[in-house]
Amino acid sequence: ARTVGAEYAVPTGDDVGYQRRAVDDGDVIDAGPIQLQVMHTPGHTHNHVSYVLRDTAGTPHAVFTGGSMLFGTTGRTDLLGKAHTRELTHAQYHSVHRLADELPADTKIYPTHGFGSFCAATPASGDSSTVGEQRTTNPALTQDEQSYVDELIAGLSEYPAYYAHMGVINTRGPAPVDLSLPAPVDPDELRRRIEAGEWVVDLRERTAFAAGHLGGTLGFELSDSFVTYLGWLYQWGAPLTLIGENEDQVTDARRELVRIGIDDLTGAAIGEIHTLVAGTELRSYRVANFPSLAEALRKKDVTVVDVRKRDEYAESHIDGAINIPLHELLGRMSELPTGEVWVHCASGYRASVAASMIDRPDRTTVLINDDYENAKDTRGIGVAAQR
Repeated sequence: ARTVGAEYAVPTGDDVGYQRRAVDDGDVIDAGPIQLQVMHTPGHTHNHVSYVLRDTAGTPHAVFTGGSMLFGTTGRTDLLGKAHTRELTHAQYHSVHRLADELPADTKIYPTHGFGSFCAATPASGDSSTVGEQRTTNPALTQDEQSYVDELIAGLSEYPAYYAHMGVINTRGPAPVDLSLPAPVDPDELRRRIEAGEWVVDLRERTAFAAGHLGGTLGFELSDSFVTYLGWLYQWGAPLTLIGENEDQVTDARRELVRIGIDDLTGAAIGEIHTLVAGTELRSYRVANFPSLAEALRKKDVTVVDVRKRDEYAESHIDGAINIPLHELLGRMSELPTGEVWVHCASGYRASVAASMIDRPDRTTVLINDDYENAKDTRGIGVAAQR
């Protein structure tokens, strides 16, 4: 905004620490050939608003719904704490109805949150929609109010811990962004940081990490899930060093981290992993799939660790698997046995992070880099639902 001279439009009820244009329900923001009409749509928060895009004749073409009406679901209502959740869930129901009642069926929907976002109350579906389509698919519009409220609240699951920090940052206001390459870290200094127990994060692809990595580092593959899970597990304010194969990889990671408020990096080590060892040997562990797990279960005693969230485990899980959600793993390491441990999640990403955490000399770690749906079709693996 500073760069292009734009102004921030923020609901009047939000007390922020920077200059903004306060907007209320019904206000219209003129932007040349288009207009943005403000609609108060509480639910995600008390002061949440949506913006209806209209042409100069006043005809609506689209609505930016933020955390209100999403594709096949709605925004979660518990971000302000349990004391506000039920009230906000009722408000969310009425906000979605208002959008559906006041806008034409062909109005396109552009929510802030989509598939995979923890800000959605339940998983979103699809990548485009209209108000008319939502009238027949969105639970807020197909259920009665009490059923919607009860089911939404019952289905709310954990969300990333960094959300609490983002709220404070958003209220305080944006700070200048530094996207420059972090200070270089040589192999000897990198080893010192690892031995000191600092956060040293390897950005390489998960199978490359498994094939060879520095002991004591954590593998967070730079992909769509990177910032969600690093932000969730990271000890806020702790020294953070990145390992990347090239400068672009490190710069891209820094950009993602800045978006959630992690601005201060203590450095980066860049290059092929074998050039960063400083006289130590690389560690490695096996990467496998669910058919390989079935074979292992037939031949020997192994431990299976499921690092999905509790609601995922409750819906379906491998018989005998230990459920330790990834975001709880650092605090529950003592529950893991020595010996051979196979780790899985829904698709492999969370399991890859977990494998990097539990890998140590007295344990044989195996990363299951496979889609959990394949476990259900694999002979020799028993799958059950929690009773």
